[in-house]
Amino acid sequence: MRRKGWTFLSNHGHVLVCLADDPDMRLKDVAASIGITERAVQQIIADLEGAQVISRHKEGRRNRYVVRRDVRFRHPLEAGMRVGEFLDLTRRRPRLRRLSSDWGPTAVGTDDLEQDAL
Repeated sequence: MRRKGWTFLSNHGHVLVCLADDPDMRLKDVAASIGITERAVQQIIADLEGAQVISRHKEGRRNRYVVRRDVRFRHPLEAGMRVGEFLDLTRRRPRLRRLSSDWGPTAVGTDDLEQDAL
């Protein structure tokens, strides 16, 4: 049986990419970009902070997130890769935005990429 809803990155990876792209991004906007709840984003951010992958700083009433690029991935298969190297790979892609109510992002301005390829 084929499953259509899977992606290569976990929601933790998606949140990390969002915060690296925009350190001032509101949880509400991160949730909308990924297609998960704000509460799920809060829990993921707590996980990332606990692992010291990100830190949070208050600026007025807003949070600003700092990604620690030098931290290594936790799983033994990726332990040789640093967070910064991963984020550099994600920045080589076209800018993505949601075009529908579906969870999957669609590439903007790139006709030859299909949603399933992401």
